[in-house]
Amino acid sequence: MTPPIELRTFHSAEPARQGLLDVYADVRADLLHLPNYAVTAFAERLDRHSKEPGWVAILAYEQGEPIGYAYANTVEAEDRWWKRVTPAPPAEYTDRPAVALKEIGVRIPWRGTGIARHIHDALLADRSEPYVTLMVNPLAGNGKVHRLYESWGYEDIGQSQPSPASPVLTAMVRPTR
Repeated sequence: MTPPIELRTFHSAEPARQGLLDVYADVRADLLHLPNYAVTAFAERLDRHSKEPGWVAILAYEQGEPIGYAYANTVEAEDRWWKRVTPAPPAEYTDRPAVALKEIGVRIPWRGTGIARHIHDALLADRSEPYVTLMVNPLAGNGKVHRLYESWGYEDIGQSQPSPASPVLTAMVRPTR
């Protein structure tokens, strides 16, 4: 019998911070040598993102151990999130606040079990924004991660390079519900 998965919601980063850092380090273990993926770079992004409007995180636990996470915040039309997307996204996505899924990850033993989708859906369950957007490295998992998001209903709307150290990412969007 599989132990139950517990989802915990956090509206401030501090109580979730160590769990987020621990899972991130496992999820990105093969990339941590790259500046953009270093745990310190993630921690800086987490600290910045957690101060933005509408920030929320979900951590999944099995027997008290964090196994996966996601976090998001609200982005407005003038947010740097949208300004870095080329071509400029259609106004239908930017004329109202949207949810920006900034990070999602699941430790290897739990991948392919539906935990990521469960975390994703829980993160969006109480959101009032009409659209959710994310950015994905199209090369991640040899394209597997991008295809997973497509299977969840996301569509490509452009490209973005959030920082010089970041790879060029594919910007995606879908309705929140």
